[in-house]
Amino acid sequence: MNAAGCPLCTEEGGTPVLRNELLRVVLVDDADYPGYARVIVNAHAKEMTDLDPGALARVMAAVYAVEDALRAVLAPDKVNLASLGNVVPHLHWHVIPRFADDAHFPQPIWGTRQREPDAAKLAARRALLPALGEEIRARIGQH
Repeated sequence: MNAAGCPLCTEEGGTPVLRNELLRVVLVDDADYPGYARVIVNAHAKEMTDLDPGALARVMAAVYAVEDALRAVLAPDKVNLASLGNVVPHLHWHVIPRFADDAHFPQPIWGTRQREPDAAKLAARRALLPALGEEIRARIGQH
């Protein structure tokens, strides 16, 4: 896949939270996982080692800052970090808040559904998304 056919080169990949010259952070519209974020490198790069050492360090600092913001605002039981790229070979990280009562826990969110999540808990988590966006912007601004 080249940049012309890449969905992460032509689309935001979610609801924008922050963008700078290197990367953007978006929130994924997933009804079961409010707070699910992606850190997406703006340039069409396939692997972490395609980045120079300074850019690589800044991307990982952003991933960790998003994780930290998720923990501060949503207080998940666990945060999953994943960089796959098998379907969309454009460098991006999934930063996913996990709760013991979520639809797939303890399986990965792409695994077998374990239960129906509690609608009230999901709504309460969704209500925190504006605060999460602010926290992400504040934390990445520190790096």
